[in-house]
Amino acid sequence: MGFKAVPKEVKEQILSRIKNGGISVKQVAQDHGISDKAIYAWLKKETASPVSYREYAHIRKQNQQLMELVGKLSLEIEKMKLLKKD
Repeated sequence: MGFKAVPKEVKEQILSRIKNGGISVKQVAQDHGISDKAIYAWLKKETASPVSYREYAHIRKQNQQLMELVGKLSLEIEKMKLLKKD
C-alpha cells in the first residue's frame, strides 16, 4: 500500500470513531483502507500535545466528581449488603 495524504477532516472522523465510538483501530483502518500504523501515529501525536491548564482543571474536577460518585455507590452497596443480612 502506497502513501496517500488523508484530509484533516477524515483524520478527525477516524480518531473520533476510535475514541468516542469504541471501534478498534484495526477495524477503522480496514474501513478506510489505511494502515493501522498510520492511525497509531496520529493517536500518539495527538496525545503527545501538551494539555492546557483549562483542560487539566476540567479533568481534575471530573475526576473528583467521579470519586465522590464511587464513594456514594460503595456506601449504598454496603448498606444493601447489611440489609440483606438482617
